[in-house]
Amino acid sequence: MGSTGVKHRLSFGEMLFNIFNYTILILFTLLCIFPFYYLIINSISANDLSARGEILFFPRQLHISNYVQVFRIPGLMRAAFISLSRTVLGTLFTVLAAAFLGFLFTKPMWGRKVWYRLLIASMYFNAGLIPYFVTVMRYGLMNSFWVYIIPLVVQPFSVLLVKTFIESTPISLQEAAEIDGAGTLRIFHMIMLPLIKPILATVAIFAAVGQWNQFMDTVLFITEQDLWTLQFVLFNYLSQAGFLARLVQAGMGNIDVASLVNMQTPTSVRMTVTIVVTLPILFVYPFFQKYFVKGMMIGAVKG
Repeated sequence: MGSTGVKHRLSFGEMLFNIFNYTILILFTLLCIFPFYYLIINSISANDLSARGEILFFPRQLHISNYVQVFRIPGLMRAAFISLSRTVLGTLFTVLAAAFLGFLFTKPMWGRKVWYRLLIASMYFNAGLIPYFVTVMRYGLMNSFWVYIIPLVVQPFSVLLVKTFIESTPISLQEAAEIDGAGTLRIFHMIMLPLIKPILATVAIFAAVGQWNQFMDTVLFITEQDLWTLQFVLFNYLSQAGFLARLVQAGMGNIDVASLVNMQTPTSVRMTVTIVVTLPILFVYPFFQKYFVKGMMIGAVKG
């Protein structure tokens, strides 16, 4: 019988090392999961108990009235559609821009080093809020859906990731395509795009999370309610419901106000809103996790 059928017997030191590793990993996993679990159990437990900090590990007096109140917010579905649309389109354009620019910066072209250094410099320096606001206004993007997309298309860090990843791929593939008569666009479309899928998945995760969580552009550039994002609508609800809840608790509200907040507390409102905002984008990561890890590891080979 070959040696392949013989099982390696772990020594005491190896067993002890494995137990230690598994223990640390399990504890670390629990530390990562617990904040989300804590938010969920507090959002579905009795609001008075949650406000007093009595919900720590297990929910008590289960109810879903907090979520019912949130989903009754006027304009919530429209705001969710705006957030979803900006996330999908913004991610798509950012990925395409990062892929093409990252590819171009690996090809010989006029002033390549200068343009690349200027792009990287923009990661560390910017003109500030007022020039940014004036620029958006001059380009006619105020109260426009495209203010969510256009300013965020080119992400220098994403371009850097793609460029580094492409430089780690065999140059012989591009040379062979050039010998066969393929042009720059054909090489990019037929050769490079299939090869750089892992790093593009990484860029997509960064872009999607950034677009979904973006908040200040609505505050600064949007006044029309039809273009409010989910985050902005929930922020308004958080402010108003929290204020009304404090009025009720202080005995300053009337019966109508009490019925509006449905016995909510500032704590219950914060917990519920956080879950509603976080869960949708949280479900995106598992679909890209395999490519995300591979992209980050390969892209880190060269600087």
